[in-house]
Amino acid sequence: MLRSPCRTAHAFLVEAASGQVAKWAGSLGGRRSAWGRIALGRRAGPGAMGQGYGLAAALSSRAPTMPAHAGTRSNTMWYAIEGFDGPDVLAQRMAARPQHLERLMALRDLGRLLVAGPCPVIDAEDPGPAGFSGSIVIAEFASLEEARAWADADPFLAAGVYARVEVRPFKLVLP
Repeated sequence: MLRSPCRTAHAFLVEAASGQVAKWAGSLGGRRSAWGRIALGRRAGPGAMGQGYGLAAALSSRAPTMPAHAGTRSNTMWYAIEGFDGPDVLAQRMAARPQHLERLMALRDLGRLLVAGPCPVIDAEDPGPAGFSGSIVIAEFASLEEARAWADADPFLAAGVYARVEVRPFKLVLP
């Protein structure tokens, strides 16, 4: 059993890598529906559940499209950054959120952000007072050291939201 606070997101990534998403997409309407195309990583088209690729685009109209260079820049690599929230930090999280999002939007604008988001403590998009167990960011950096330095400068870490942060290389296999 995974011990990550973001078991669901991690499980989805594992399922996507193993081809399970194609089976799951069939239950959303198959290849011909917008949901099916999105779950299978095909572009749904303007106005069809978001402008980007993949399931994340289906869930958020603000989701960016996958960077055109995705994994093709020389001297760069994707890194998974996982922050683990401490206990009772929802107020600190909300206070530091604007600065945290500003940094993520800067990465997005540079075409270096693949995905980012919080992991709710409960099985709900808006967990209310239950809060979050952490966050996942997958972004492109020149080195592991650069990714760690970026993570160490996160406003959530400075505000005491994250009890710990893990940074590790990530290999993009499927969009």
